Amino acid sequence: MSNTNADIGLVGLAVMGQNLALNIADHGYTIAVYNRDSKKMVNFIEECKKNEPSHERVVGHADLASFVLSIKRPRKIILLVKAGSATDVTINALLPYLEQGDIIIDGGNSLWTDTIRREKELAVKGIDFIGSGVSGGETGARFGPSLMPSGTRKAWASLEPIWRDIAAKVDAVTGEPMEGGKPGKPVVGGFSCAEYIGPDGAGHYVKMVHNGIEYIDMQLICEAYWLMKNLLGMQADEIGKVFEEWNKGELSSFLIEITADILQQKDPMGPGFLVDKILDTAGQKGTGQWTAANALELGAPANAIAAAVYARALSSLKEERVEASKILKGPTIKVEGDKKAIIEAIKNALYCSKICAYAQGFQLIDKAQVAYNWKLNFGEIAQIWRGGCIIRARFLQKITDAYALNSRLKNLMLDPYFTQAMNDGQEGWRKVIALAVTNGIPAQGFAAAMAYYDGYRSAVLPANLLQGQRDYFGAHTYERTDKPRGQFYHLDWPEAGRPQLEI
Repeated sequence: MSNTNADIGLVGLAVMGQNLALNIADHGYTIAVYNRDSKKMVNFIEECKKNEPSHERVVGHADLASFVLSIKRPRKIILLVKAGSATDVTINALLPYLEQGDIIIDGGNSLWTDTIRREKELAVKGIDFIGSGVSGGETGARFGPSLMPSGTRKAWASLEPIWRDIAAKVDAVTGEPMEGGKPGKPVVGGFSCAEYIGPDGAGHYVKMVHNGIEYIDMQLICEAYWLMKNLLGMQADEIGKVFEEWNKGELSSFLIEITADILQQKDPMGPGFLVDKILDTAGQKGTGQWTAANALELGAPANAIAAAVYARALSSLKEERVEASKILKGPTIKVEGDKKAIIEAIKNALYCSKICAYAQGFQLIDKAQVAYNWKLNFGEIAQIWRGGCIIRARFLQKITDAYALNSRLKNLMLDPYFTQAMNDGQEGWRKVIALAVTNGIPAQGFAAAMAYYDGYRSAVLPANLLQGQRDYFGAHTYERTDKPRGQFYHLDWPEAGRPQLEI
């Protein structure tokens, strides 16, 4: 091999990095790899030699200089290192060896504002920067992730052939994921789940919102499981079979599929099912928090996404919850009604709440594109989430169809398909929330989604009183229902006949 043989380079050989490198090699590209701990790189290369012939295209380097010089110009270098300062440190370490026109691709879960900053800083040096969301976990990285790149069009044109080749594929006609990828035999044809998102931080922003939706999607599934377990006394495997059945219809998704598997998994260390032995404290890496915080910043009503973040935070208070359970009392669970009908109602609650969650996610992206001067294609975003990523679901094709029908759609719930789904499912949804509340079973995701739905469909809300309060104590003014929008008024409240408050 020549010294400038590699088509692309990759820094960071944790699980995601290793799997993405193998995926790239499977598609016929030579990839140079580097890791700060050279022992990890050596071990990885040794494993490559034992496996597929295509893995000979993975070439390891012990130092950054030889790594960079081995890549064809314009050099394309993927970073899969820890987000934050580690990314900046890695970029600064690479810079002495790079030349104008070279491209750095950050495939980590970076904060989009960091991506905006990095692109500006590197542009001054003549280096292109792409921030690319990468979703699908280690399996996606290995056999086809969902990829959300952003940066300059010029940089994307250089990366595009590789990114489209290695991404997950969906059938161009049906929108169904094309399965069957395996080492040395990647999926070919179909629509590639890699699409240019927009400039600077747009790719990482869309990936962040993807993760925020993932938080609430998972929370809603957990609430459906918990209600079947506690309201109906169902065992884990029986609930798993319900999810297995749901996965055949409109709820079909990767998360529903794995939930069915998890619930039916027997405990390898003893009797019963593994899920019943897993401690009820959920971890999080921050992207859900970023989504909720940015929704607050932009004034987007993403309360269901926020509820999912809060639910994880509440789960972490295990010791406090155990103590509280001995002191704080709730109702005795008592449920009357047909079991099959209640399961169907839970299914409706899950689907309607899921629609609300995605509606909130796309509303937030819409707010962001105005705030950051992006122009995003929502139908394409839904399409690239159709395969490879964690939230991949049959339902996403309906979102693509909705934006194809109306590219200026203000809210998913206003699309005819989703309007009908909400109208058909809300009776069961309301019944489930009522059962949860009257029996003291937490269902904050379902309830938050319902509050969003009822608020959005209300022509009039009690914010009139709220604005009156704001004007009373802070002279914040108000608009009137009998005057044109944009005209503001203030009343000097104490002099209007109300006695001055004494404190």
